[in-house]
Formats: sequence, C-alpha cells, structure tokens
Amino acid sequence: MKVGFMGGTFDPIHYGHLLAAESAREACGLDEVWFVPAGHPPLKENGPLADGPTRLEMVYRAIDFQPHFRAMDVELDREGTSFTIDTIKELNEQYPGREFSIIIGSDRVNDLPKWHNIEELAKLVRFIGVTRGGEDMEVDQLPEYIKDKLTVVKMPLFELSSTVIKERIAEGRSIRFLVPEKVYSFIRRNELYEI
Repeated sequence: MKVGFMGGTFDPIHYGHLLAAESAREACGLDEVWFVPAGHPPLKENGPLADGPTRLEMVYRAIDFQPHFRAMDVELDREGTSFTIDTIKELNEQYPGREFSIIIGSDRVNDLPKWHNIEELAKLVRFIGVTRGGEDMEVDQLPEYIKDKLTVVKMPLFELSSTVIKERIAEGRSIRFLVPEKVYSFIRRNELYEI
C-alpha cells in the first residue's frame, strides 16, 4: 500500500492542505494520505495556538468526507520534539508493508537538508513536493540523495495559509469557504484564534 504522510501543525487545517493531499494522491497513485498533526515541530519557532487534541479534531472534521484520507495522532502523545524520522520508524513498525511518501509544500522542500537525520529518512521514504499553480520548485541546491527521491506535483493555484486564517479571525473577518464547513463550525463554536 502506498501512503502519503502529510505532517503539519494544521492550526487550523484548510482547503489548501486538502488540495495538496488530493493532488499528491492522484499524481503519485497513493492509496491513502495520512494527516499527522505535529506535537512539537522542530522547524517552527512558535508552537501551535490550538492544542493537539483540538487540531486533531479539526483534521477529523475536515477529512470525514474523503475515504482515502486518515487522521493519525501518533505525534501528539510523544514527549519532546516531533522528528519525522521517529514518526516514520514508528509507523513502519505499526503498519508493515506500507510504502511512505512525505508530502510537503514547495516552500519547505529546500528545508529538507535541515531535517533531523535526513539521510536516514531518505532511505525510508520518498518525498512529494507540491507546488502551487505555475510556481517552479528550485531543487538544484538539494543533495542528490534527496533529489533522487523527490517527485514534484503541481496543484491548482490556491493561495491560503493557516496564518492568514488566524489573522482573519483575529481581525473579525470571515473564514467561511476557506476551511471545510465542519471546521468552520468547530472554530466558531469553540472561539478558536480570537484575541
């Protein structure tokens, strides 16, 4: 089984995440995409605003309509920094026979050499770099061991980020149609991201 691993804070999850996952699934022939909310991501200076169970609940609500998407809580109970290599090793033990590909946005591809134990990780997975619209992905600076395992997938142009959503909420502006309706209702009901 081919599985796309999509990690992130998902603070909150939005249509850009879902579009990237579906684009990667379709282009790379993935059987499933697993959304893994990060516990304590190493490359984010500020931690997530919403706690782990809240972010996981938003992921469940966002993907409940898509049979090829799953939410995994594997990083949320882990103490300390959430390194992808540790998560992949754990998933390989729990789910033998899966072939994992890590789905990342084009803005994060050039950060791959900074990832913890990246050379070991590259032996265990493939990488799927998702670009937005006409954007090109610059991969010339990447080491060969990453370039050899990288597939570039283009998704339709869709400019959206969790930061923009949180800013809109803080400013009292609408986020309807930027996130799935069940996520929108959950955020409103729980007054998330309001200042």
